[in-house]
Amino acid sequence: MRLLLLAALFSCSCVRGGCEPKVVNIGAVLSQKRYEQVFKDAVAQANVVYGRDKFKLTAISVTHKANAIQMALSVCEDLISSQVYAILVSHPPQSSDHLTPTPVSYTAGFYRIPVVGLTTRMSIYSDKSIHLSFLRTVPPYSHQAHVWFDMMREFRWNHIILIVSDDHEGRAAQKRLETLLEERETKNKKRNYENLDQLSYDNKRGPKAEKVLQFNQETNLTALLLEAKELEARVIILSASEEDAAAVYKTARFLNMTGSGYVWLVGEREMSGKALSEAPDGLIGLQLINGKNESAHISDAVAVVAQSIQELFEKENITEPPRGCVGNTNIWKTGPLFKRVLMSSKYPEGLTGRVEFNDDGDRKYAHYSILNYQKSRLIQVGIYNGTQVVLNKQRKIIWPGGETERPRGFQMSTRLKIVTIHQEPFVYVKPTMQDGTCREEYTPNGVLIKKVICTGPNETIPGRPIVPQCCYGFCVDLLIKLAMTMNFTYEVHLVADGKFGTQERVNNSNKKEWNGMMGELLSGLADMIVAPLTINNERAQYIEFSKPFKYQGLTILVKKEIPRSTLDSFMQPFQSTLWLLVGLSVHVVAVMLYLLDRFSPFGRFKVNSEEEEEDALTLSSAMWFSWGVLLNSGIGEGAPRSFSARILGMVWAGFAMIIVASYTANLAAFLVLDRPEERITGINDPRLRNPSDKFIYATVKQSSVDIYFRRQVELSTMYRHMEKHNYESAAEAIQAVRDNKLHAFIWDSAVLEFEASQKCDLVTTGELFFRSGFGIGMRKDSPWKQNVSLAILSSHQQHKLCDDTEVRFALSEGRWVGQDPRRACN
Repeated sequence: MRLLLLAALFSCSCVRGGCEPKVVNIGAVLSQKRYEQVFKDAVAQANVVYGRDKFKLTAISVTHKANAIQMALSVCEDLISSQVYAILVSHPPQSSDHLTPTPVSYTAGFYRIPVVGLTTRMSIYSDKSIHLSFLRTVPPYSHQAHVWFDMMREFRWNHIILIVSDDHEGRAAQKRLETLLEERETKNKKRNYENLDQLSYDNKRGPKAEKVLQFNQETNLTALLLEAKELEARVIILSASEEDAAAVYKTARFLNMTGSGYVWLVGEREMSGKALSEAPDGLIGLQLINGKNESAHISDAVAVVAQSIQELFEKENITEPPRGCVGNTNIWKTGPLFKRVLMSSKYPEGLTGRVEFNDDGDRKYAHYSILNYQKSRLIQVGIYNGTQVVLNKQRKIIWPGGETERPRGFQMSTRLKIVTIHQEPFVYVKPTMQDGTCREEYTPNGVLIKKVICTGPNETIPGRPIVPQCCYGFCVDLLIKLAMTMNFTYEVHLVADGKFGTQERVNNSNKKEWNGMMGELLSGLADMIVAPLTINNERAQYIEFSKPFKYQGLTILVKKEIPRSTLDSFMQPFQSTLWLLVGLSVHVVAVMLYLLDRFSPFGRFKVNSEEEEEDALTLSSAMWFSWGVLLNSGIGEGAPRSFSARILGMVWAGFAMIIVASYTANLAAFLVLDRPEERITGINDPRLRNPSDKFIYATVKQSSVDIYFRRQVELSTMYRHMEKHNYESAAEAIQAVRDNKLHAFIWDSAVLEFEASQKCDLVTTGELFFRSGFGIGMRKDSPWKQNVSLAILSSHQQHKLCDDTEVRFALSEGRWVGQDPRRACN
C-alpha cells in the first residue's frame, strides 16, 4: 500500500511540472577524516556531470574503526540503513591492519551491494567466491607479474628463478606469472617451421621459470638460496612481505648472490619499509603510480559509480537497496546487475589514468614506475604504461655489482647431464670390466677407441637394474669433441625407458606428456640429448635443436634372398616315389629281358643250320641294355635276340623317352621358379601401399618414423598395418628381419645401411624418403644452443665429421667397417 501511494505521488508531481530527481546514496569508508570532504566534493562534481535531473547523489561516509566487529556494525548502522547503492572503501592507514576492508566486503556482499576498493591491493579480494561484490580501482599485488614478464622480454632474459612466500600473495603471484609463461609457450607452439635452419635458429622464444622456490617462517633460507645458486638462471624474482624480503636480502648478501651477474626483480612490498633497508644495490622494483593517492581514487571511483548509475537508470527498473541489517536477510535484487554494469564501465579521463575492470573486478591498464636502487636511493628508470615497458634512456640502470651493461641473466653450467640411447653405430653399449673401467680397444690402424662410462638399465639382467656401462660410437666421439671445444664436463646416462620420445596420454586423459629422452630433457633429468634424434616439427615445438650433425632419410631393410643349390637339386623335378619306381622299373625290365631272351622258343629258330647260334642275353647284359636305353647311351652289343624280348625293349625305350623328356622339362621349370623374389622398390611399392597379412613390415613404436606415418594422410593405410606389428627397438626389428618374422623394416638410413654392411644377409632397398637430420636436443633457449651449432658447423667445414657414418665412426666388435678411416671425407 505504501509503495502504491509513493508511486501515485511521484506520478502527480511529474504531471504538475517535472519529476523530482531521485536521491541515490553512496557510502564510503575512508582511512582518515580529511578525505570526507574530498568524497563530498567528488559526489557534487558527479551530480553536475551525470545527474541531469534524473537522480541526485548523496555522500554518506564513515572512517575506519578499531576492529572488524565495530566496522561491520558501522556499515550496517551508518551506511546500509541509509539505503546506499554502493560503498567505497579505502585501505586503513596501518599497513598491518589488512583485515579492515574485509568486514565491509562481507557485510555489503551479503546484501549484494557493490563495494569499490580504493587502495586495497591484497590478492585475496580477487576471489569472487569469498568477496562477491568487491571491485577496486587498483590492481592486486599479483598483477606485478605482468610487468615482470614484460621486463624479462625487454631485457631478453629467458630463464628466471621465482622465490615466493608460502602464503596467498606468493601463490597468487606464482600462478599469474606461470599463466603468462604458459600462454607465451602456447603461442610459440603454433609457429610453423619450413626448414631445418628455422628449427635450429629461431630465437623468438618466451621466458620460462627454471625453478620455483617457496618458503615460510620455518624454511632455512640459506639452504633455499644455495639451491637457487646451483641453477643456471641468475634472474631472481621475489614476492614476499617486507619482513620476509629483508631476511632474503640479508641471506643472499651473505651467500654472494647480490653481486655481478645477478638480477633482482621485486614488487612494491619488497622495496619498502624494512625490506628497503636490507635491499642490495642494483635492485629493480615497481611502484604503482598514484597507488596511494586516496583523493584521486575517491574521485575516480565516484565518477565510475555515477556513470554506472546513469546507465542503470536509463535501461533498467531499479529496486530499492536494503534498509538496515537488523531482521533483514533479503539480498538487493538489483545489486548483481549494478555490479555487472560497474565492471563493464570505462572511464578514460580518470585522475589515476584509464579506469577499467577485468573479470575479477580488478583494475586493468595500471601504470607502474620502474625503480632502480642506486646508492641507497630509488631512481626511476622507466615506466610500465599498462601494455609495455618504456625505459628512460637518459638514466642508466646500475645493476648489482655496479655493472652498467645488461646482465646475461644466466650462468652456463660446466657440468652437463647427457642422455643418450643404445643405437648402433651411433652409441654402442658394452659392460664394464670387474674393476668398473672400460676395456681398451684399438682400431685396425692403432687408434684408441674413445669410451665413456654411462649409467643405464642393463638389458641382459632381469629387472633391468641401473649399472655403470661403457658407451662409445659416433655420438660419443661427437660429445667428447664438443666438450673439448666448449670447455664443459659431462655425465652420461642411458634413457630409462629405451625410447626416443613421443607424446602419450596420461591416465587416459586429454593431458599428454613426453616419454623417452624428450621427457627426461623437459623434466630436467638431462641438460642435453646427444643421440641420433631426428629433427621434426613435433619435437621442435618443445625443445631446441642444434644444426644437424648428420643428414639422412628413411629407407627399407629386407633380407637378402640368396639362391642355394644343393647336391640333390637335380632330383627336384620328380618326387621321391617316382624316382623309386623308375629305378625299380629299370631292374624289372632287365630281368624280364633276360628271361624272355633265354627261355623263348622263338629265339632258337635258325634259317640256316650251318650258322653259329648267338649267345643268349645274360643278366648283366640285360641290365646294361635297360640302363642304356633309359640314359640314351648307345647300345653296341648285347641286344635281345628273341622277338618277345625285342618287343619289350621297344616299349621300354618309348617309356624311357617319355620319362627323360618330362624330367628335362620339369628341371627347366624348377630352375626358372627358383629365382629369388623381386626386392621392394621403395615406399611406393604395391606390397607396401596395399598391405596384406602375407607381407609384414613395421618400424619402432613411438619413434619419429612412427609419428611420420601417423601424420601423413596418404600413408594412413600403411600405418594401420604397421601399428599392429611395430617393435620396441630397432635391434629387435632387425633381428626379426633376419629370422624371417618381418619382411621389411622402415628406419633411419644411417642405421640400416650400417646394419646391411655388417650383416651380409641384409640389404637396403629403394630410394630415401622423408629426408631429415639428426640433431642435438636442448631445452628451449638453452645457453649452449648457438655454441653447439657453431661447433658442429665448424667440424663439417673442417671435414672432421664424416657424412658417411659407417666409413669413419662405425665400429663393431673392434673392427672398422668400410674404407680406411684416415681417408679424407669427400
